[in-house]
Amino acid sequence: MKVIAIRYTKDTAALVRFYEALGVEPASASRPGNWVELAGESGTVAVHLDDEQDGGRCEVAFESDEPLEQVAERVSTAGFETGLVMDENFGQSLRVRDPDGVWVQINLFDRELYT
Repeated sequence: MKVIAIRYTKDTAALVRFYEALGVEPASASRPGNWVELAGESGTVAVHLDDEQDGGRCEVAFESDEPLEQVAERVSTAGFETGLVMDENFGQSLRVRDPDGVWVQINLFDRELYT
């Protein structure tokens, strides 16, 4: 799985310019422009526009290359809580709860849906 940091912001354009200055490159973006993926050598920073409440928040996510139902079964068998596999406008997502109770998102992208 590939690691994805999801960074929520009140100003997507400014945050994208910041991360570009650090050396990551825009890869994919939503048509409305409310999120942008920035590719680094070892992973991705996904910049998401969100309300003032979430500005500055960061979460860990993963990009899977296997069906999310298999991931959910493996996590559940290991004794951890999983949500349902959800159809999204980018493919599918699954949220699982880590030992500290923090939700982690796993995505299975279908890039043809948004690029």
